Formats: sequence, structure tokens, C-alpha cells
Amino acid sequence: MDTYQYAQSQALFTRAAKVIPCGVYGHFSPAPYVPITAYPFYAARTQGCHIWDVDGNEFIDYMCAYGPMVIGYKNPVVDEAFLAQARVADGASMASPKMVELAEYLVDLIPVADWAFFAKNGADVTNYACMIARAATGKRKIIAIKGGYHGPSAWMQGPCHPGVLEEDVAHVIRIPWNDYAALERAVDQHHDDVAGFIATPYHHPVFVDNAMPAEGYWQKVEALLRRKGIVFIIDDVRTGFRLHMGGSNEYFGFKPDLIAFCKALANGYPISALVGTGALKSAAAKVFQTGSYWFSAAPMAAALACLEEMKRIDAPRLMLDQGKKLLDGMTAIARGYGHTFNITGATSMPFLSTAGDESLMFHQSLCGECTRRGVLFTSHHNWFMSTAHTDADIQRTWDILDDAFQALKKGANTTAAAAVG
Repeated sequence: MDTYQYAQSQALFTRAAKVIPCGVYGHFSPAPYVPITAYPFYAARTQGCHIWDVDGNEFIDYMCAYGPMVIGYKNPVVDEAFLAQARVADGASMASPKMVELAEYLVDLIPVADWAFFAKNGADVTNYACMIARAATGKRKIIAIKGGYHGPSAWMQGPCHPGVLEEDVAHVIRIPWNDYAALERAVDQHHDDVAGFIATPYHHPVFVDNAMPAEGYWQKVEALLRRKGIVFIIDDVRTGFRLHMGGSNEYFGFKPDLIAFCKALANGYPISALVGTGALKSAAAKVFQTGSYWFSAAPMAAALACLEEMKRIDAPRLMLDQGKKLLDGMTAIARGYGHTFNITGATSMPFLSTAGDESLMFHQSLCGECTRRGVLFTSHHNWFMSTAHTDADIQRTWDILDDAFQALKKGANTTAAAAVG
């Protein structure tokens, strides 16, 4: 197979670096892409589960804009809902009826939800959730999972990060994932000052294998938090609607007090949501949180259309099934070349690593070779499935993976022959 070149992408990055810190910042930054020469940085257009870069190269996209794309780029149902609302009113000096409709739909859709609140980013609603927990309890401490990510706010970063002060994280207690005893100890040690516990439905850090909850873990956690009057917060920003339409907690069988949603909520349009139980509605009403664009109606219309369409087609089941099909085929191909993939997390949002590859160099090279042939994989982050990924896309992915393995094998053999010579 021919491999892609990225001259226009690299030229744009050179221009960007002169006027934008880091050129491309945050989670879209080129820094984690290794080898960096295997990846483009700028997209020109999208359709379905395909993306074209500024050099005209086409990719099957398994990053889905890092999660927001859930039912296909340019989905006509969602796009028309957005445009129809934008034609009549979007940002205005009053709230939109669409906000009421969307809140009512979420309350009907999500079993634990008695109310809904809307913002723009995942961090907006994880911050709001922790503020509600403190307002409701009058306490300060938030217990979180080591390696867990809940947005770029200072309280969620480490004190060694530039711009973060020791006092920013002074009231955040970190414990290991799946360690119920550690949670008990933290609660006992700070029993009179723990406001909330925040975690993702399963552990999905970057660069390391993801981990599902141990049998009975969430049920024990829920019971402990209820006994102690600690607010139970689930960050469903990344996993939301990829496991269950009622929230990922329904997939695992437990009931939190607050759930934060964002990425897949509106198929890429900017909106996030926090839903919660009636017991916390009064506290939520007292906490002041707002933003210049949080009342924009068109993204709310897009979210409503996206949720309705996902429910209609049973999107979580489709993504889980297509993810399993993809991964089963990839596993068989890898085995044919003498390699084993470690596949962790949900099949709708999997994380892959290569067994025995402690340095990550082989897996990085494999993902890079796949990307240079038209399948956008990253080696450090979980991937995302969408309902737009077809059997034809999966077959093409398998063909490209096979060719990437062949290229790496050929390169290894060439290097070995040169060393012997």
C-alpha cells in the first residue's frame, strides 16, 4: 500500500506555532503522536466515520474527534435539527424552550435524573458537580481515583503542573482504582470533611491498560457513600451513551447522585450536561455557574435529535457489537504475525496495547503505520467506535492492519540483515 505524506499539515503547523502556544494545544497536540511523522494535524472535511486531512488523505477515524462523534460526522438528522433551530434563534437574551425540552428528555431517559443543567465542556459540569457536593454537605474534601481525568481544571491536575498551586489540590484525595478498602480508609480518615467521591464508570487513563470495576465494587461504593452522606458523582463525559442510554451506571448496575455528560451528547455540537437526583436540586440551584454561550439553543436542538436517534437505533449495542467485531479480527491478524493485543475497556471505547512491548515502541510504530495507510489510530489513548463504522470500514481496517504488520516485519528483517552483514 502507498503511505501518506503530510506536507500541507506540517506547513500549517509551522505557521500555527508562531501565533498559537504549542501550535495545536491540549489533547489534539502532536506531542503524544509517536512517531510524529506518521500523523496529520489538520482536517479539511469529514463524512460518516471518515476524515480527510488538508493534504487530501482519507482516514477511517477511530478517534471520533476524541469521542464527540457518535453517530457519524455530518449526520443529517442532527445537522438539520441544529440548522433549523439556528435559523430561528440560537444565542439570545432569554433562555430557549429547547432547554426545557432537552432537560425533560434527559429526565425521562436517565433513571437517576430528576433535573438537568447545561454547559459547554466536560470540565464545566464536573466542576459544578463538585461545587454542588460541597454546597449540599458543607464539607471540603473530594475523593478521586489516581490517574483519573475529569478535565483540565487546576484541582484535577497535579501540583507539579505549571500554573497549579498546592492549595488548588489540597482538598482532593487520590486513591487507587478498584480499591474499596482504600476508599474506606479515606472516608474514615476524613469522615467529617468528605463532600463527594468522583470517578469514571470504569478506569480509562492514557498510556496504560484500562480497567473494568471489580465484581461488586460499585455496589459496595454506593452503599458506603449512602451511609456516610457523601455525594456520589460519576464522570460519564467520555463513556456516556457508549454503554447504555440511561447512563453507564445502568450498564454496571448502580445509582449515583450526579452524572456528568458531554462528548457524545450532541454528535460534536458544543454542549455538556449534569443530571442529578431530586435531593440535590436545591443545592444545585444555590451554586452559581454560567457561561456566555451556555444558553445557545442550536446545540440543545442537536443534542435532543442525537439522543432520540441513538435511542431509536440502540446506538450503544451497535457500537459494542461493531467494536467486538473489529477487535476480534484485529486479534486474529496480530496472532498471525506472532503478536498478542491486550484489549481493555468496553468494545465501544477500547484501549489496545501490544503484549510484551514494555517500551511501547512497537505499538506506536504499528499505530503510526496504520495511520499512514488510512486508519487513524493512536497508541496512547482509548479509541472510539461510532454507529457510522460499517462492516466495509472494518474490513478495510483489517486489510490496512495486515499491511502495517507486513511493513514492520519487512523493516525488522532488513535491519537484522544489515546488522548481520
